[in-house]
Amino acid sequence: MPASDREEKAIGFLGLAARAGRAIAGVPLICTALQKGKKEKTPVLVLLAADASENTQKRVSDRTAYYGVPLIRLSLDCATLAQRVGKRDGAVAAVGITEPNLARAIIELYHDNAL
Repeated sequence: MPASDREEKAIGFLGLAARAGRAIAGVPLICTALQKGKKEKTPVLVLLAADASENTQKRVSDRTAYYGVPLIRLSLDCATLAQRVGKRDGAVAAVGITEPNLARAIIELYHDNAL
């Protein structure tokens, strides 16, 4: 499957998760959710925008590695990622998926790129 098709399908799954209320948008919220570890509100997958700052990339990468959560880097920019999860203004550098089945479907699409 070409990379662009794979990413469009993954973004479709991300949209489903967002509409179902099973996505966490924003680095501070993701980090807090990982730290608290509440079963239904903990991300099982984190998607990171391509143009996230180096500091944000390191922060998200370190947290997901520590808590054993897969991290996938997208080719979308922060503004586009925000629109895809329903945030009309601003930018979102990372989105956490809390629905295990949708996360598994996205991971299968990116099985080579999941960290």
